[in-house]
Amino acid sequence: MNRSDLLSVADLGREGIVEVLRLADSFAEVSERPVPKVPALRGRTVATVFFESSTRTRLSFEAAAKRLSADTMTFTAASSSVAKGESVRDTVETLDAMGVDAMVVRHSSAGTPAQVARWVRASVVNAGDGQHEHPTQALLDCFTLREALARRDGRPPGDDLAGVRIAIVGDVRHSRVARSGVLAYRALGATVVLVAPPTLLPPDTSSWGVTTSGDLDEVLPGVDVVYLLRLQAERIRECLLPSLHEYSARYALTAERERRLAPEVLVMHPGPMVRGVEIDSAVASSARSLVTRQVRNGVAVRMAVLFRLLAGAAADPVLVPSGRAGGEP
Repeated sequence: MNRSDLLSVADLGREGIVEVLRLADSFAEVSERPVPKVPALRGRTVATVFFESSTRTRLSFEAAAKRLSADTMTFTAASSSVAKGESVRDTVETLDAMGVDAMVVRHSSAGTPAQVARWVRASVVNAGDGQHEHPTQALLDCFTLREALARRDGRPPGDDLAGVRIAIVGDVRHSRVARSGVLAYRALGATVVLVAPPTLLPPDTSSWGVTTSGDLDEVLPGVDVVYLLRLQAERIRECLLPSLHEYSARYALTAERERRLAPEVLVMHPGPMVRGVEIDSAVASSARSLVTRQVRNGVAVRMAVLFRLLAGAAADPVLVPSGRAGGEP
């Protein structure tokens, strides 16, 4: 991560990812308290600036900011002056002039958060930009996976995912989650296979450090995690599939496929899920599914990101939410 922004998983590197995950361990403990709040960012203001619709990410960041005692501002394009023709630059510069300390930006165009970071003084967090990246989703997925593996093996969470085999299945071509996920999983030592029809794979994955397959049934026996993606219908501009039925028949995690998985194999999905298309409803609600845990952990991980950006290494250790560091009771 650079001095003040989180625009890509690559900004972190392995050490930065581990630092965020360790900090999130402490904030997860805060979330279990009767009053889940610490004064770490009291006096700071965090704005969620969403030019695209969102439920989980926006609410998760707002909850994270409030649990850190920051003030919050919410911007949505549909109810703003953007509807009157105001530009992205004018919008974010207006918020910056109001004294915002951090902007959490989502936009349908790749690179917009990076451009915003050049226009404003506030720290900028990329909450998803087009088909490019969604770094905090990758971080919360890593956190959730290491937590689940530790619980399964009866040990404390480790700092890597060495030896873990992850299949990312579905519309990889249009997925910012997949791009950030691959960067994060590989940085922590996991191996990744992308499973999709050729039309839903990126044109060139030679630099990704992954393998690819068009056969889900062939891949499933050799993986520890099945990470499902929904079809990004809002980004698909051409006919890439013969039919939705055929796609589901070949690439959905059906109840029948789930029965063939080893008991320890885990299932993940970034949401929103389309039950019956990429995942069977019973599988989504099964004991092996981490979907609800991913949402819950998103708050702790985003608390860690905001704290790291706005409090930084010079933060008063009294404000760090750990019993070992004298956190708030």
